[in-house]
Amino acid sequence: MWAAYGAFLAFAIVLVLVPGPDFAVVTKNTLAAGRWRGGWASAGVACSNAVQGTAAAAGIGAMIVRMQPLFEAVKWAGAGYLLYLGVQSLRSAARGQYAPLEADGGQPRSGALAGWRQGFLSNITNPKVLVFYLAVLPQFLPAGAGVAVLLAFALSHAVLSLGYLVLLTVALQRARRILERRRIRRALDATTGAVLLGFSARLVAEHA
Repeated sequence: MWAAYGAFLAFAIVLVLVPGPDFAVVTKNTLAAGRWRGGWASAGVACSNAVQGTAAAAGIGAMIVRMQPLFEAVKWAGAGYLLYLGVQSLRSAARGQYAPLEADGGQPRSGALAGWRQGFLSNITNPKVLVFYLAVLPQFLPAGAGVAVLLAFALSHAVLSLGYLVLLTVALQRARRILERRRIRRALDATTGAVLLGFSARLVAEHA
């Protein structure tokens, strides 16, 4: 049991460290409004992972995958949302108008919900996450493992993802003095926007 869990954690850490849409969305929010909003975006991603992991453990995830129209709807919603966020970043880069980040890392009350929402929606509409919980995770489960074990493995992945993304926001905040420079922020917005558009296009192409 513990050997299987250790192997899963090692695989999950590698998976979490590979930059994906979550990385881009958290980076976008942190650069836009500081570590507070980036932290809430990270929490949104983790909440989505927990929801999808719970759905997989309850058998709901398998039902969604089998219902092709619903699965396709999730896929297109995810691609469309990443496209929307990418266009937002590119427009921000084109305008090049940035308010200075506050010393505490942003405006908590105005940015928390927006950050959480972007993190949650970008992850919950990514069909790859659901497929991971349904197809990859079970390969690490010991024989005869029940729903509780599957749920524990899935939530462990959510916790690892949250920890990594929070560390990312802290690192970005520490580099705030450099990132506040208008030229650098425009370049980062343009890069983040292009990455988000790339993820959107790849999501469509892989399931076309």
